[in-house]
Amino acid sequence: MTQKSPVLFAVGCLLIAMMAIQSGSSIAKQLFPIVGPGGTVALRVSISACILLLIFRPWRLSLSLAQWRSMIIYGASLGGMQILFYFAIERIPLGIGVALEFTGPLLLALFSSKRKLDLVWVSLAISGMALLLPDMRGVDALDPIGVALALAAGGCWAGYIWFGQRAGTVGSGGMTVAIGMTVAALFIFPIGAYSASSTIFTWSIVPMAITVAILSSALPYSLEMMALNRLSTQHFSVLMSLEPAVAAMAGFMILDERLALSQWFAIGMIISASMGSTLSAQRRKTITS
Repeated sequence: MTQKSPVLFAVGCLLIAMMAIQSGSSIAKQLFPIVGPGGTVALRVSISACILLLIFRPWRLSLSLAQWRSMIIYGASLGGMQILFYFAIERIPLGIGVALEFTGPLLLALFSSKRKLDLVWVSLAISGMALLLPDMRGVDALDPIGVALALAAGGCWAGYIWFGQRAGTVGSGGMTVAIGMTVAALFIFPIGAYSASSTIFTWSIVPMAITVAILSSALPYSLEMMALNRLSTQHFSVLMSLEPAVAAMAGFMILDERLALSQWFAIGMIISASMGSTLSAQRRKTITS
């Protein structure tokens, strides 16, 4: 594999993961009127865990106490991120929810930065994020509970990145995600099932639930773990700034959500930050090789 291949492969994994997870979130919102966000998360996490366990068979790993600790925190962050985000987008638009949630990875990228150039890319991404958000003082102000839930999900997202990179050293990315998703399911499923607006054990919703589980969890988190093993925490976090841009574009193409010129400009700023971070990472790898 050439020097460029690891970074390019990681970027490709992240792009596919983001497109999958936004498609899955759009489908998941269609389940909200049936089982609510809690029931949707319970189905998504539990089905994803079963799929990943069958594919990767992580019981073959032998983990130390310290490794189990990282796995449990990683799984808790993974589960918390999902349930908090689904309850958030019940109250606020999907694209705005993703933008608010991204404050977690952005702060992680900022605190992990070691060079002035890295701060430029993070600042550019933050500026783009600010332009994407609506005026909180206007008549269209966001639901404050939804905003708080999205920000809390962002904190879990930062934990997912931080502890995911450490948990990912104990085995293959797929095995790590399988264990993490199982940990998440153990405490998220009871909460989600209890808060569901109706019974989640209905055969008619199983096909949609499986689709959501694959697109929103099993596929993207496996791909993200592959990327985490090839990128630094800081560059992974900045690259994930594409997430709100993908959400905004998905809203335009699928839900016909129109964006102002300033918001499209903001998306361009975020993409520029991601590209700049990727190129900087590749340049440093080339220089130090």
